[in-house]
Formats: sequence, structure tokens, C-alpha cells
Amino acid sequence: MQGRDLLVTGDGKLQLCKSARAWDLLRDNYRLYRFLTEVEDVLNDVDDESSRLPELRMLVRRLIVNSYWVNSQYLEPDAQTGTSVLLMYDELGFPLTVQTVAFAPGTSSTIHNHGTWGIVAVLKGQEKNTFWRRNPSPDAQDKIEATGEVNLLPGDIISFTPDAIHCVEAVGDEPTVTFNIYGETDPKERFEFNPVTHIAKKF
Repeated sequence: MQGRDLLVTGDGKLQLCKSARAWDLLRDNYRLYRFLTEVEDVLNDVDDESSRLPELRMLVRRLIVNSYWVNSQYLEPDAQTGTSVLLMYDELGFPLTVQTVAFAPGTSSTIHNHGTWGIVAVLKGQEKNTFWRRNPSPDAQDKIEATGEVNLLPGDIISFTPDAIHCVEAVGDEPTVTFNIYGETDPKERFEFNPVTHIAKKF
């Protein structure tokens, strides 16, 4: 499952990044616990975010290449909301959230940022990501504007800086399933944006 490695930054720009070849990442017995340990090592040893995210994307790719179990762990989308979240790891005192998310076809998210770094790997289906940036005006400090979009396929991995703003939509005929990992969210910096009213509220 080889795909693209992408990065979205707070200015709404999408960057195509160098990706490790899947066959170079093959390992026997590479499990979630080993992945979490290696993620912790990166978080402890690499302070610069521009260096940290490529290392973390590589670990996510290694996990999805090697772990059939991770690829199979998800819930069917809820009939009412069109989404489901399966929490795989969230331990008090360890600044990581690991989950799989499923969206029914046609289901969209709000426009939001995460207030922390995040990495999303598409496991199944297709996901359209639309990117935004802040464009404040004197009468609308939380005004945003769309800057672009990309359709993600299985094997694609997209990463976000804490201030990157996006929304997602499941496209195609089958549910979209993603593997998501996030750092520790700063609740003061996580927002949901309304492009019509130009209001940002805590999310």
C-alpha cells in the first residue's frame, strides 16, 4: 500500500514530502506497542517540528504496512451521524491519541484545526481534504478562505501542523476509514470555523 506523504501548514499550503518505500519498512512482528514506543522516542529526542513530523509519518507508514490488525480495527459508520471513532490508545500522562475513524460516503466534518500536530493515514475508501487559512479583516478577525483541496486514497498519509485548518469529506461509494494519531491538544488553540459568519469557536 504505497501512497503519498503530504503536509498541511497553517498558511493553507499543501506540500508533497519524500516518502519511504513500503518494502524498506517491512518488519516482522511490528505491533502497535512497538510503534508507540518509537513515537515516544521521536517526541523525546526531536524538538524541531519540521524534523519531527517526517519521522512520525515514516513510523505511521511502517505500522500500516506491517500490521494487518491495525488495518482491520474500525467500526462501521453510525447510521445517525455518518461517522464512528474507535479509540485505540489514549493514556493519561502520555500525550498521544490514536484512533481509527470511519465516515459514510458523503459525510463531511466541520472546518477545524487540531491545536496539535496530527497524522492521518487512509486505510480504505477516499477522502477529500479541503484546506483553509486565516484571512482576518478589521470587522472579522476569524475570517478564513479556502486555499485548495486534495483527494486522498488508501496508502496516502497526510500530516498537519497545530494551526493547519481543514475539513474532510468521504467521497466515493464506500466508507472512508483512516488511522489517526494526534499529539497533546492545546484546548485554547483548537477551533471550529464558520466561513459564513466568520466566527471561530472552541472545538
